[in-house]
Amino acid sequence: MRRILMTTMAALGLLAGVPAGAGLVPVGDVAGLRAALQNAAPGDDIVLAAGTYTVDTNLNCLASGTAAAPIRVRAATPRSVLLRFGTGLVEGFKVSGAYWRFEGLDVEGTCATDANCEHAFHVFGNAEFLQLRDNLLRDFNAQIKSNGVSSGGVYVYPDDVVIENNLFYDTRARNTANPVTKIDVVGGRRWLLRGNTIRDYQKLGGDGVSYAAFLKGNSRDGVFERNLVRCSQQFSGGTRLGLSFGGGGTGPNSICEDGICIPEHQNGIMRNNVILSCNDVGIYLNSAANSRIQHNTLYATSGIDVRFAASTADVRNNLSSAGINLRNGGSSTNAGNLSNVSMANFAAWFQAPASADFRLVNGASLVNLGVAAPLVADDFCANRRNDGLPDVGALEYDAQGGCETTQGGGLPLRIFADGLE
Repeated sequence: MRRILMTTMAALGLLAGVPAGAGLVPVGDVAGLRAALQNAAPGDDIVLAAGTYTVDTNLNCLASGTAAAPIRVRAATPRSVLLRFGTGLVEGFKVSGAYWRFEGLDVEGTCATDANCEHAFHVFGNAEFLQLRDNLLRDFNAQIKSNGVSSGGVYVYPDDVVIENNLFYDTRARNTANPVTKIDVVGGRRWLLRGNTIRDYQKLGGDGVSYAAFLKGNSRDGVFERNLVRCSQQFSGGTRLGLSFGGGGTGPNSICEDGICIPEHQNGIMRNNVILSCNDVGIYLNSAANSRIQHNTLYATSGIDVRFAASTADVRNNLSSAGINLRNGGSSTNAGNLSNVSMANFAAWFQAPASADFRLVNGASLVNLGVAAPLVADDFCANRRNDGLPDVGALEYDAQGGCETTQGGGLPLRIFADGLE
């Protein structure tokens, strides 16, 4: 019987956090997981028992949930479930239905050839309102890939996606010429990437350029907030950039929203991110119109690039060890920034910036010295900026204090409590 009586579910202790009325679908092996996904219906709560699931075929998520009854896929206990994708697979979960949620999973690429482990999640077409929370995803060329698909001659893109409180990283450089970007999004609107930690990514082949995350393809209204990006933590090499609106550009025009790729992004916001140890820029705006870059902290990067004539940006209250660079016709208005700050000053102002420890030692040069920033009401730790003028950078140093900067969003995530960092 596919559904289990509510009394039985309670007895099994599997009801924690399940929406009222949801249909519990317990899963204990790969065949059961595949069947649960194929037969998914609105309100299903697909719960994976602890263990390792070695998957050798794509997992298709075709059905759609609803706003009131999403389809949820989760570990019974967060990250007690290891999903290993390999054996010639190119992608893991292929999500084309709306209102899916994935929570508490540990997802690993194990392909013998790196070009065969492209994506942990491929999100496309009508995959509206997807949510990925509290997952660990490692060793793919792009852990998350999103793009449009043609439907009746018109491209349809996933909108309103939330990627929150996840850990993305690779254990080694990717031996491929394919794009290496941990979150690679082409088209789509109102994507929110919040509280994630992204670290250690490198492309060995091709141009050797890799990114933490980008939104491009004439995408719109994207938000990066409270993310921690450590381009190089466990290993170094290649050319590594942080967060981007525009990435390396998109083509042909037919795959971009409205059939045109310039601008690459419109109306994007980057706020309260901490980005460090990148041997290229920490923030890259490539043909990104009306970008708002506010209250970010960039340490040991090449700063912020505003590039090409389509790029316009309001850049305020950022703290950076490098400059704000206008290239190839890009333009910006700047206010309240502290740029080209020396490494010696960073070392004097903070506990251990090279280790992402931005606890304050001496705030005379940045506390209460920012300008008004109406789009930024809180800081990296969701601490309200309400004690007068804002502090420069991603953190607000006030009586609330205690902000943890060595993980995304400053939150005590179960990912890190489990010792998986």
